[in-house]
Amino acid sequence: MKRFIFIILISANAIFYSCNGNQPKDSNKEYVVHLTNDDFKTKVFDYEKNKQWKYLGNKPAIIDFYANWCGPCRQLSPIIEEIAKEYNGKIIVYKVNTDVERILTNNLGITNLPTLIFIPLNEQPQATMGALPKETLVKIINEFLLKNNTK
Repeated sequence: MKRFIFIILISANAIFYSCNGNQPKDSNKEYVVHLTNDDFKTKVFDYEKNKQWKYLGNKPAIIDFYANWCGPCRQLSPIIEEIAKEYNGKIIVYKVNTDVERILTNNLGITNLPTLIFIPLNEQPQATMGALPKETLVKIINEFLLKNNTK
């Protein structure tokens, strides 16, 4: 009986490690940056010091305001992650959990979920509400965020 259990444990370990070894090298890389209120003020816009919009980043960005309990947010989440991976190096994709970051959410007036804010380098940000299809998001990125990608 001990020998049987030992064989099962060895087999399970072999299967587990062989499955994990076949993952792409960047499969665990985080392409989406989760923002806190303090992060927002240092990476995006310090709304306490400035009244006029001044984006602090060096690449266009998308901010996804979401909540874990929100159905449309859960639908949008994998699309946002795909976009973050596909546009890695061209744009920055941020996520803000509205249940955790209530101060930031309130200060920005976010009332509907999901809310996406698109931030080009040299223009005012634009917001959309609801779970948009990937094709629409790609069009917005290409035509609004990346059209004048110089600072």
